[in-house]
Amino acid sequence: LHTHQEVAPGQLVAGTRIIPLLIEEEKLRRVEKRCTDGALIRVLPFRACRVGVVTTGSEVYHGRIKDAFGPVLRDKFSRLGSQVFTQRITNDDVAMTAAAIRDLLADGADLVAVTGGMSVDPDDRTPAAIRAAGGKQVVYGAPTFPGAMFLLAHIGDVPVIGLPGCVMYHRASIFDLIVPRILAGLEVTAQDVAALGHGGFCAACAECRYPACAFGKG
Repeated sequence: LHTHQEVAPGQLVAGTRIIPLLIEEEKLRRVEKRCTDGALIRVLPFRACRVGVVTTGSEVYHGRIKDAFGPVLRDKFSRLGSQVFTQRITNDDVAMTAAAIRDLLADGADLVAVTGGMSVDPDDRTPAAIRAAGGKQVVYGAPTFPGAMFLLAHIGDVPVIGLPGCVMYHRASIFDLIVPRILAGLEVTAQDVAALGHGGFCAACAECRYPACAFGKG
């Protein structure tokens, strides 16, 4: 299978065959050893993270619209073996959002997800708030669709992700390409995100078959 795919217990991940009708047993043992010593295939477990969510936006903060992002993230992280332990709602004020991020870190969050304010509008404050909270930006923007306005930063050892609205509406998005890597303990670099451009276009099939499709598989 392609690298960086989620797999389940009992799922076949690779296969080969012996071309001759007969083969020396010693050769077969060498192949078996090579396949089980981690040289060819590694299957990494997901960490069970305590996830803190910050939802930004004056409309949600003042109760004019109902938050729909929180339930989606709770479901997505739960499916990956992690738990959203708390959610903070802030308006578009940079200082308020930065304070909420710092509060989540103080409460022991292993990962912080910030939703809202990730489009190209000049008044979007989420990237500024993440920086104000101490975030060291890895990448802002991804060559994927959906998911172009994704942000990844770190505050100390804690990943902080800025999620665009498409994560709420699409079954497969930048979330599904990057967050499993983070939960598996892999370092995600700007080069890793750039490489998603080959295969990063979702075909928007009438019936979504992800991950049994080409999305995100360069």
